Amino acid sequence: MPEGTLFFVPRWRAGLALGAPRRLGPWLAERGSLTARIRAHCREFAVRRLFEGWGHPYPDEAIALNVPIRARVRVREVALLADGAPVVFARSLATRQGLRYPWRLLQRIGNRPLGAALFTDPTVHRGTVQTVRLDARDPRYHRASALWREVPPGLWARRSLFWRAGAPLLVSEVFLPPIDFLMAPT
Repeated sequence: MPEGTLFFVPRWRAGLALGAPRRLGPWLAERGSLTARIRAHCREFAVRRLFEGWGHPYPDEAIALNVPIRARVRVREVALLADGAPVVFARSLATRQGLRYPWRLLQRIGNRPLGAALFTDPTVHRGTVQTVRLDARDPRYHRASALWREVPPGLWARRSLFWRAGAPLLVSEVFLPPIDFLMAPT
């Protein structure tokens, strides 16, 4: 990040953000596994790994993780695919300390869904679900929009901190237009 560069910091809101489309409400508010919910509404589910390695958090991610903006964190970015179409762009971040034990699985998970590991481990606790509408000022919007040919000027997203052994894991999920083709969650 160049010195003196100003960054847009989205205003994440606990619960559903104002203006969230009704059709997306159940997806945004889902407290269980998004992976399991998507699987229940498609014939074929897959995870495509887009990036995995060391990086820096975006400003709002640094705040959520309580780390400096220049901290090196483990980043994993994937596309969740339903019947071959990307429906969610997901970004997960863990601190160096968290990778020593609690979130070590991030270094070897590959193309497997993270949700399966998070929601089957009774020692993992989820924090508040936050939502926001991301636009072209946010890098996650650009990473997500690269997965689909036509995207609206804003994409709805949610994020949560997951805790294991006192270490945080930040998971953000950006919903792409093909999510509309899946049945609304029940």
